[in-house]
Amino acid sequence: MGPMEAPPYIDPAVSRYLLEHSTGPDELLDALAEEIREVDGASAAAQLSPGLGRFLTMIVQVTRARTVVEAGAFTGYASLCLARGLPPRGRLTCFAPTRERAELARRHWERAGVADRITLRIGPPAERLRDLPFTPAVDLAFVDAGGDERSLYYRMLLPHLGAGGLMLVNDTLQGGVVAHPAAYDETTPAVQAFNELVAADDRVSVLMLPLAGGLTMIRRHHGGRTV
Repeated sequence: MGPMEAPPYIDPAVSRYLLEHSTGPDELLDALAEEIREVDGASAAAQLSPGLGRFLTMIVQVTRARTVVEAGAFTGYASLCLARGLPPRGRLTCFAPTRERAELARRHWERAGVADRITLRIGPPAERLRDLPFTPAVDLAFVDAGGDERSLYYRMLLPHLGAGGLMLVNDTLQGGVVAHPAAYDETTPAVQAFNELVAADDRVSVLMLPLAGGLTMIRRHHGGRTV
């Protein structure tokens, strides 16, 4: 899905109407998106949804999150959107797989004036997430990962969320494919397994949204099973 295209499960006219009546990306986001497309091509599409970017900024603002984590596929686009929503003393910790990838993003963070709010951890997120203090200190986590990594990052990050903390997981509708068995591909079982895992977890409340490729909001509540 390109940056201005409708998800396949939403009527294109409705999607255009939504975009026309919502605050869109500015020149800084557009510049970063263009550079990402030059490097990644179509593989960057999930991170370049203007609706998703606006949602990430707004959810940080309305929840007043001060400690935010991003894990998974890293382009810097979601990071910029998340950091823009933070208060002056808020912190975003990003897990970037390579230093080259991080430097691309850092240039745009500096242009946007949010670089001082972002801490980078270079290396595979599955390894670097173990460096987080094992305390419920994260207000909001954003996960954009494929395959079995969704479930892995969910299990690793949930213990760090305090009661009322949020986790947002991207592409959980797989562009609508999960609802159409005839369209399943080799990636669908992992998406389905993650969705079933979260839906059965009594530590959380779950809301799936038809945003971009599908976005699952997961709120940790009081009580439930022992972590």
